[in-house]
Amino acid sequence: MPCIACAETTGCVPLTSSIPSLIPLLSHTSPDRIVAWRDGIAVTAAQFLSDVEKLVTMLPASQHILNDCHDRYHFLVALSAILAARKVNLLPATRTAETIRQLLSFAPDAGCLTDQPDCVIALPQTAYPSPAFFEQTGSDSLHAFNIPQIEEDRLVAYVFTSGSTGLPIAHRKTWATLVRNVQMEARQLGLEAGVNYSVVGTVPAQHMYGFESTVLMPLANGFSLTSAQSFYPADICNSLAQVPEPRVLITTPVHLRSLLGSELPLPKIEVMVSATAPLSPQLAQQAEQAFHAPLLEIYGSTETGQIATRQAALTPEWMLFPTLTMAQRPQQDESDQRMWISGGHVETPMPMNDTIEITSNGKFLLHGRISDLINIAGKRSSLAYLNHHLNAIPGIVDGAFFMPPEKISGEVTRLTAFVVAPTLEVSDIIAALREKIDPAFMPRPLYKVDSLPRNATGKLPHAALAELMNQLCSEHSPSEHKP
Repeated sequence: MPCIACAETTGCVPLTSSIPSLIPLLSHTSPDRIVAWRDGIAVTAAQFLSDVEKLVTMLPASQHILNDCHDRYHFLVALSAILAARKVNLLPATRTAETIRQLLSFAPDAGCLTDQPDCVIALPQTAYPSPAFFEQTGSDSLHAFNIPQIEEDRLVAYVFTSGSTGLPIAHRKTWATLVRNVQMEARQLGLEAGVNYSVVGTVPAQHMYGFESTVLMPLANGFSLTSAQSFYPADICNSLAQVPEPRVLITTPVHLRSLLGSELPLPKIEVMVSATAPLSPQLAQQAEQAFHAPLLEIYGSTETGQIATRQAALTPEWMLFPTLTMAQRPQQDESDQRMWISGGHVETPMPMNDTIEITSNGKFLLHGRISDLINIAGKRSSLAYLNHHLNAIPGIVDGAFFMPPEKISGEVTRLTAFVVAPTLEVSDIIAALREKIDPAFMPRPLYKVDSLPRNATGKLPHAALAELMNQLCSEHSPSEHKP
């Protein structure tokens, strides 16, 4: 057999084993399959590939490009064009000035592709083209329908951690890693590949969960995404109503609470998916009853991608993706209780930052982040455990415990709690907590607030809670709201 590199039949080593496998850019098998919905208008696979081909010619010259497109379809086209041009997407957790300064230390050549007219990101900016640009003729992509084939080891993006404990850390994501992860996600959620599910998201595409579930999962499984990031209840219902069944809602606990409290007519959906913050069994049960559909929760991280799911209304146990293995390392120190995840799409074994209890083969319980463990007067608990009991109190709309800085300075720890509970008095909440948690962990003080400072993905940044505590401390006397 002749060598594929030089056509000689002898004297050289075949190179077939070193050639990476190819994975198509999208799994939509015909030109008229729907890739996206924009304001109720379908975008076909052929149109999508044409848009990608045209955008390649408009990309910044830099090798590293911050994808700041907020319209989800724009983000998808930008992601694909950057990939096709053999450039790299940069997906930082935030867009603050400090984050961008740190980003430049990692990629000094970084440019920004944005669809925001008022973008203030301090990088050389390229505007996402207007619709007129994509309507121009001159491309035969609509007729050829040539799906780009991407090497499995092609670098797609650097996704950054939040940097809450130091500088943001860049995590390298290859095409095979991402595709295998979201194909397994679809299987774990019970979604059949090739069925044109309409995926509606309430989380931004730049966030790891939104990136995987609202952009890559539709692309790699033949589904369709919706362009809008629906945040308010009316917007979510409108986005769902504008697309055909079967529908999938990718959301967060904070958006679910808002949606269920709106009393709006809820469109029919096939399945709901939640992540970014713990989902209480009570909220899960309410959502399933309201939508008459299952609600599945996803567990994962920026480092590992998605690794497990559970139906919180039925069980506290998580089901690990079948391609993955979770275990302690053979030579691990006895004081180190971390679990490590390996196999499948996790190219390098990674330590988990959560306290995990394996209950059976492929199943486990989460007991909160290792950094959230609390030791007060010799008694141990976790913020996740305390938040669970706080949010389980009837009448609590939202709530969170907060560990103040005294934990670091070595002084006596006094937990603080913030609650959104319009119909409850502080005394009611304290009485309910006393039935559930040890007195050592009772909040001192407990504040009622109008809302918690959650970000766009429903998370509560530690810095935002610290700022809220400082603000409230200056407004109230030291004894106010203490149990």
